[in-house]
Amino acid sequence: MQRQFDDLLLGSIELFCLAAELGSFTSAATAASVTPAAVSRSVARLEKRLGARLFVRTTRQIRLTDLGKRYFEQCREALRQLADAEREATGQQATPAGVLRISMPTPYGHYRVLPLLAEFRARYPQVTVETHLSNRNIDFADEGFDLAIRGRAPQDSGLIARKIEDAELVVVASPGYLRTAGKLKTLDDLLNHDCIQYELPSSGRNLPWQFIRDGENVEMVTRGNYGSSGDVLAGVTLARHGAGLFQTYRFVVEKDLADGTLKELLIPYGGGSRPFILLYPHARHLTSRVRCFVDFLMERLQA
Repeated sequence: MQRQFDDLLLGSIELFCLAAELGSFTSAATAASVTPAAVSRSVARLEKRLGARLFVRTTRQIRLTDLGKRYFEQCREALRQLADAEREATGQQATPAGVLRISMPTPYGHYRVLPLLAEFRARYPQVTVETHLSNRNIDFADEGFDLAIRGRAPQDSGLIARKIEDAELVVVASPGYLRTAGKLKTLDDLLNHDCIQYELPSSGRNLPWQFIRDGENVEMVTRGNYGSSGDVLAGVTLARHGAGLFQTYRFVVEKDLADGTLKELLIPYGGGSRPFILLYPHARHLTSRVRCFVDFLMERLQA
């Protein structure tokens, strides 16, 4: 078979994909341990070969053209298949090992991820898993984490962000609270209720409640005499014991709703959700244990 790609061209494709994923020639150069000029030359080499522009460049940023987006997706998949073939040939794919450090929000950890870890280790017994449950943002490099799960992807972080799911929100209260509370049929009625607040650690502001009204997403700022920060589950505990209304994820209160400890409210306005996103460094730096966990988590939580 005649060669179509020499080593220089394959390297150029790798640097192009890195620049496309990180959104910056400088970030791609840092990740690949080369100069920004080397990245720029590689992209120019590809553009000359293809006879088309791959990026729109400004003084502040680069942006893929439509052709560049299609080329990037196909090149990224081809590089991924090459990496998979190499891991399989060297046996790395079959035997991931070492310590896997994961940071995740408290509710998502307790109700979605931690229950799956024994199954993951049954598949990969040579991997040791360390978990960190917190709602604050972490620094991958300084704190030594392999993966993080958050509600939003940081801007210009140089991380790969993959949405795991959109988690449905529900408003709940205890039967005891509802026996003495006023009517609650419309969103405006929330103003007359004690709504348990959760303070966002990133901004110090109370988290707005989300609803769907007439097919549109609606955010409401509520009021109440109880608040918590750092742990969303504190609001659920308060609601269970009659402190007021609380909006939380359905997966947190499924058992409470099933056994009647909590009641779901404002059902006609339900359907709002918040995303959970898996963050990890660029694939060039991933170990086999991280790759296996990413695939496992996406498989189990998106099933």
